[in-house]
Amino acid sequence: MPFVKKRMFASKRQKAFLYLIEELGYTQKEAQRLIAKGRVFVDGKPMTRATGEVEGAFEFIYFEPITKGLEPTYEEEEFVVFDKPSGVLIHPQNRYTPYSLIDELKYQYGRDANITHRIDQETSGLVLCAKNKKSERDIKMMFEQRDMKKKYLALVHGRFEKNMIVEAPLLRAEDESAIVRMVVKVDEKGKACKTELKPLQYFQDLHMTLVECSPHTGRQHQIRVHLFHVKHPIVGDPIYGQSEENIIKFLERELDEEERIKNSGAKRLLLHANELGFELYGKSYLIQSKVDFLKTCLLHVM
Repeated sequence: MPFVKKRMFASKRQKAFLYLIEELGYTQKEAQRLIAKGRVFVDGKPMTRATGEVEGAFEFIYFEPITKGLEPTYEEEEFVVFDKPSGVLIHPQNRYTPYSLIDELKYQYGRDANITHRIDQETSGLVLCAKNKKSERDIKMMFEQRDMKKKYLALVHGRFEKNMIVEAPLLRAEDESAIVRMVVKVDEKGKACKTELKPLQYFQDLHMTLVECSPHTGRQHQIRVHLFHVKHPIVGDPIYGQSEENIIKFLERELDEEERIKNSGAKRLLLHANELGFELYGKSYLIQSKVDFLKTCLLHVM
C-alpha cells in the first residue's frame, strides 16, 4: 500500500511543519500541504491547523511508492516517458489506491519527480514525466501554451471515411448527479475545442475504423466526446454512446465485463496516446509509443 502510517517522535515541542522539513526533507509548502490534508495525527486525531505543534509521539501518513517493474519508453536527463497500460491510474484516487503511475515514477526517480499531464485511467499510452521541480514547471508551461503536439489512436465504430476537423465546444456541468459530474457534452456555452481526425484503416468484417486523433486543446474527454459527436464512438467506451442506465451502472461499478463488451464492443476503452512532439531546452523531440496498438485492438474485438 503506497500510503503508510508511520510513528514519529519529536524530542521537543515544535511546529509540525518544521519537524517535517528538518527530519524528512520536505519543503515548507509541501509540509504545510500535507498537514492541511490531515496527514499528521496527534492522539489519534488529524491535525487541522497548518501551524499546529507536535511533542513526543505522533503519527504521520506518507506516500511510500512501490514498483511493478514498468520500464520507461524514453529517458533524458530532465524527463522520462512511460507507456501507461490501460487500467492504471495516473495518481491515486485515495489513500487506499494500491498502485498508480506516480508510484512507479517516484520509486524510480525520487520524490521530486512528478507527472506533468493526465490521460484517463482506461486510456493507454505515453505520459511525460519531469525528473525535478524545474523541468516540471517548464513542461507544464509547454502544455499550457499548447506547444505540445499529441497524437492518439482510436478504434471507432463504423466506417470513418475522410479527414475531419471537429471544433465543438465542450461543457462539464456541475450537478449533484454522478452521471452529470462524469459526462462531458457538446454545448455552445462550453470551452472551445479542436480535434483533427484522420482515418487510417477500415475493418469491414468488424465495421470499425482505426483513426488518428490530434487534439489542439486538452479538454477532459475531448477525443471521446468529439468522436461520439460525429457518430463514431470509441470501441469500449462505457460512457459516450451508451444509455443513461448503462452509464450509471458503469459509474457505480455494477456493469459486468460481459455486459460492457455487448454494449460497447470491448472490455476496455480502445484509445491510445501514441505520439508526443515538443521542443525542450533547445532540442526537438518526437517520441512514439512502442506498443502495437492495432494488435491490442484486434485482440479485444476478435
